[in-house]
Amino acid sequence: MRLAYSSLAVSLAASALIAAQPAHAATPIVQFIRVWYDSPGKDYRSNSSLNAEYVIIKNTTRKVIDLENWVLRDETGYKYIFGQVTLRAGKRLIVRTGQGTDTTTTVYWNRKQYVWNNDGDTATLRNATGKKIDTCGWTKLKPGYTNCS
Repeated sequence: MRLAYSSLAVSLAASALIAAQPAHAATPIVQFIRVWYDSPGKDYRSNSSLNAEYVIIKNTTRKVIDLENWVLRDETGYKYIFGQVTLRAGKRLIVRTGQGTDTTTTVYWNRKQYVWNNDGDTATLRNATGKKIDTCGWTKLKPGYTNCS
């Protein structure tokens, strides 16, 4: 009988320990990989390196994701609204601040000024219904980029 109570006590203690472990957040279906917020050169002198300021996102699923009407934004409220863009399973997409011709691997915000604050900002990605999918933030200038995942 004593052995049975001891086994029960150990089982209950183990169950309590397992229940007390924090739950891990699920990996978002589209995840920020990197934000390069400080492109080369002096931001206040020239906008010549706008395309060196960019965000990389990745589809973490095994399905194609339609990004049409998804929104990428910063804390200030600058928004990039995705057009007819699909992100294949496991693939990455670069969103560059400047101008260019969209491809399957890179899209352009078509801005003439920088978006991401060098001293701290947060990138947020929301799906077409407005649900927050992922965020990536930073608070310092060096090294000029942040790895998000």
